[in-house]
Amino acid sequence: MFEKVATLGGMWGGKSDHPLANPREMRKILSELPKDNAFKAQDEITGWLESLAGIDDFPVGRLYDVAQALEEAAYPHLKRLSREYFQAARLSRSEEKRLWSINYGFWRLLSAAYARCLGGVVDKPGVGELPSSVVPALCVRLIAALGAVLKWEQFHYGPMRAELWRPLGQALLAAEAADAAEKPVPLIGKAGMTSPVIEYQKVMVFQAASLGSLLPLEIEIAERLIAHFLGGFVFTRSALVDSVYWSDLQLAQPPLRLARMPACATPTQRFIKPAGAHQDMLALLDVLKRGGDVPAELDLGGQYQPKLVARVLNHLTSYLAPVPPQRKHDRHRVMHRMSVLHGLVNAFVVFSGEFGGRPAGLPIESWVVENVSRGGFGAVLGDVPGEWLRVGALIAMQPEGGDNWLIGVVRRYHRESENEARIGIEALSRQANALEVHVRSASSYGAAATTPVLLLLDGNEAGESRVILPYGAFSPRESLEYVRDGRRFVLEPVSLLEQTADYELARYRQGAIGTV
Repeated sequence: MFEKVATLGGMWGGKSDHPLANPREMRKILSELPKDNAFKAQDEITGWLESLAGIDDFPVGRLYDVAQALEEAAYPHLKRLSREYFQAARLSRSEEKRLWSINYGFWRLLSAAYARCLGGVVDKPGVGELPSSVVPALCVRLIAALGAVLKWEQFHYGPMRAELWRPLGQALLAAEAADAAEKPVPLIGKAGMTSPVIEYQKVMVFQAASLGSLLPLEIEIAERLIAHFLGGFVFTRSALVDSVYWSDLQLAQPPLRLARMPACATPTQRFIKPAGAHQDMLALLDVLKRGGDVPAELDLGGQYQPKLVARVLNHLTSYLAPVPPQRKHDRHRVMHRMSVLHGLVNAFVVFSGEFGGRPAGLPIESWVVENVSRGGFGAVLGDVPGEWLRVGALIAMQPEGGDNWLIGVVRRYHRESENEARIGIEALSRQANALEVHVRSASSYGAAATTPVLLLLDGNEAGESRVILPYGAFSPRESLEYVRDGRRFVLEPVSLLEQTADYELARYRQGAIGTV
């Protein structure tokens, strides 16, 4: 893998005492990386990258070779650590942060190294400089690395740094200036060939897809779906009547929805329209909804259930549509506090009413609600809570001054800074009953194990009820039974609506079956 390290050997020039300045020493360092400990190996690789950041006398030509070698050495470890991170719903906060930091830190340092290399490209290189012939591969690697930085920021739900879009644009402009924007080159970990313009377009569509309401694994699948359908999008240098998003390669600004035309047209503007990509995604979504399998040629980086892929496709077909989604309900600005409890167990306690309206001893938090709509709330948090806060988290809410609790789900999460976040909450129901149910097939009610659930009383289809159950409790073949006010009721399963690592939301048909 490292035989190519010396390809620019005659151009290194200069002297540096850094170990990586010596090709033989670098090969020794890489060969001694731990083979059976991905985190330790990646930590060492990231450390070597960090050690290069402040060395001014390190030749740019040598830096490019070293950065490539470190990226190739890191690839298998990053792949393994990413798989672990996608199980973040079951990780502690410290484990999640550890995995995120090592991945994010590597891509941030690698992109900085490649950006430094791009600044050292010249037409007639002297000692220690880079020839312009490396521009296609260098720009591809730089754009891909910056795209990975943005992706890992998205995994953490921000803060998203708009300034990253300036080096992204500069990399594509440099490729265009060298007449290399469309030149095919390989990229580690990617099948086939790519080019600077393709890599930029991937990142542009990824940003336009508004992925803040998806879980990290769903974001990863979304990125791969975007790459698969990228050829169906149309990218232009001027706005078309059906262009949907736009960016400017000279601005530190992410792609924006084309709600109105830019103030003035410039040669550095780029525009997207979904075109055939939207129809192709809809076609696959239809196949999956009808029970079909994920096509074998679709490389998602792993084997995933069609339901999961369909959920991601449903999001992409909405946000990457010829007409992007409009808000379903008008927002009304407010400013008041709301008590919040997380998780099914805490919600069960408050909806049971057995311990009063605000039971003592529960971990009640106070959030500031800044807008309200018929569908839910927008809240701002001055202090981001612990491990539990994530997209999909179940919460019970009580407006300040009120005595009623509501049940909701965190649908959007964006961190403005390390200590401040904005949360979008969908209100599932404004009324719920806390029940203890048992599987109806159990032979004796008295001996049957019971399960605590929440029966949602509003927002249901006619003749049905939605029920929130603990994770793994729903079965499409098992009816549930419960007693309330001296009467026995049965819940017959219809379908599973949502499943997270903490709870499940399902539809049931409800009927009375007698008295106790």
